[in-house]
Amino acid sequence: MEPASTSPLSESGPPRSDPHQADPKRRARLRWRARRGLLENDIVLTRFLDRHEDTLSDDDVGALTQLFELSDNELMDVILARTDVTSEIAGPVMNRLISLLREA
Repeated sequence: MEPASTSPLSESGPPRSDPHQADPKRRARLRWRARRGLLENDIVLTRFLDRHEDTLSDDDVGALTQLFELSDNELMDVILARTDVTSEIAGPVMNRLISLLREA
């Protein structure tokens, strides 16, 4: 696992080349999975992906996929900081993604 300072989301250089970035089908699938039943979630997730999709690592995509497993209301509560994610999925990568989602 990389230290937070070298995270692809914080780099200003070119995006890393990893399986997610190299496969257009995976990128399209991530966008499709980001479509939610709540318009508010759709807006936040679309803005997030517009800003950060090109720099997401496989670890980032894995954490985002775990967030997509939440119900729409649970996801909105996490984004709005009403609740935290469970300890099973919490971690440095997840915390960074949630922080970026809250900024979107």
